[in-house]
Amino acid sequence: MSSMHLNQLRKWILSSPPVEWGIYHLRELLIGAIRQGPVPQHVAFVMDGNRRFARSHKIETVEGHNLGFEALAKILEVCYKSGVKVVTVYAFSIENYKRSKYEVDALMEMAKVKLSQLSHHGELLDRYGACIKVLGQREMIRADVLEAVDKAVSMTAHNTDAVLNICFPYTSRAEIVSAIKGTVDDFSKPLTAQARPFSQSRISQKIRSRNLSTSPNGARRETSPAPSNISDIDDSISSTTTLHPESPPSDSRGPSLYPDPETITVETLNDHLLTAGNPPLDLMIRTSGVKRLSDFMLWQCHEDTELVFLDCMWPDFDLWQFLPVLVEWQWKQKHLDDGSSVRSKIKVW
Repeated sequence: MSSMHLNQLRKWILSSPPVEWGIYHLRELLIGAIRQGPVPQHVAFVMDGNRRFARSHKIETVEGHNLGFEALAKILEVCYKSGVKVVTVYAFSIENYKRSKYEVDALMEMAKVKLSQLSHHGELLDRYGACIKVLGQREMIRADVLEAVDKAVSMTAHNTDAVLNICFPYTSRAEIVSAIKGTVDDFSKPLTAQARPFSQSRISQKIRSRNLSTSPNGARRETSPAPSNISDIDDSISSTTTLHPESPPSDSRGPSLYPDPETITVETLNDHLLTAGNPPLDLMIRTSGVKRLSDFMLWQCHEDTELVFLDCMWPDFDLWQFLPVLVEWQWKQKHLDDGSSVRSKIKVW
C-alpha cells in the first residue's frame, strides 16, 4: 500500500466520531498541562516543506501551500490556548519572488483568501483576542493584495490579548537596514527647544568659565557676556558644527542641536525593528529538516532563543510534533530557574 493510501486510511480512522472525541479531550488535557508550567511568550515558525510535501504526495504545489495554511491554523490555536502571546511566521521571503510567476501569483491569491479567513469576525483570532500584524516590505506587495493586508490588520486591530506577526514579504537583513535608516532619520532631526534639558556638565562648564574670567584680586576681566537665550545642552546632544557643519542654523539663536549618536544602544535598534514592542523571541522552530535560518529574525535570535529543527514537513506539523518541543523547553526553563548552567540552544529532531 502506498504512503498516500496509508495517509488517507489514517485520516479516515481519525475522523471517526469516537476517535475524534477521544483525541479532542486528550488534546485539551495536554494543553492544560502545558499551561501549568512556564510558557514561551514569543514563538516563531519557519513553515518549510509545503512544496516537497506536495511533490511527495503527487498534488499541486498550491495545494501543498493550502495544507500548510491549515496546519498553521491548528498550531495557532494550540499556541494561544497554551498561553503564547506572540506568534511570528515566515510566510513569504523576498527571495521567493525568484520563483516561477505562476507560483508567486498563486501564493499572492492565496494570501488574499487566507488573510480574509483569518481576520473574519468570530473566527480563530477573535476567539483568542489576537491581532494581525504584517511585517515586511509593503512596497513589494501587489496593490490588490495590499488592500487585503490592510483590511485584515484593521479588522483585528481591536484585539489586544495576543499577536500574529505574518512576515510577508520579509528578510531579516532588509528589516535591519530599515531599522538603521529609521534610527539615522531620528538622530538627524534637530531637537526642539523643549527637548533641550539642563545639563550638569554644561552648568559646571559655565561656572568654571566665570571663575577663569575673574582676576585674583576679585576684579572681573572684560569678557563678552554669554547670550541669555541659549539653553543648557545635555551631554546626549551635539551641534551642527560637529554633525552637519554645512547645515544652516535652524533659527537665529544659534546652531541646531541634534541627538548624540553615542547614545544609540541595542534598545534603540530594537525600537525601530518591525517587531518593536514584542517580547523577546523564546523559541524558533523550522520544519522540513533544513537546518538554517534563511535570513529570518537574525537580530531577534538572542542568547536565550531556543532553535529547533524538525524533520517533518510543515503540513504534517501538529500538536503531536509541537508538544515534545514545548515540554523540553519547559524542562530547560525549570533547570535554569534551579541555577543549572547547562543548556542546549539548538535541537535537531
